[in-house]
Amino acid sequence: MKQAVILVGGKQYLVHEKETLRVDLLPEGTKELETDALLTIDGDDVKVGNPTVQGVKVSAKVVTPEVKGDKVRVIRYHAKKRVHTETGHRQKYSEIEITKIG
Repeated sequence: MKQAVILVGGKQYLVHEKETLRVDLLPEGTKELETDALLTIDGDDVKVGNPTVQGVKVSAKVVTPEVKGDKVRVIRYHAKKRVHTETGHRQKYSEIEITKIG
């Protein structure tokens, strides 16, 4: 099975073909994505790039342009001081599927 390490949105992901994963929100209107591979693994053959592997591109298509993540609650509390605030946050992601490594 061919695998690659790619860089999307400042984060590195270990991916293989036909895999779907959530990455940081991509710009609006993005349908396809093509990035360079930082490292490739094909059985026992491992190629490390400097900074990228020459001639290897990873293609992906956007399955869902915007997905909301789990809600995170942030609580600020000080005992005996009447300080109690609670805020929430839901991160937005894009869901992509790796179509081709090569």
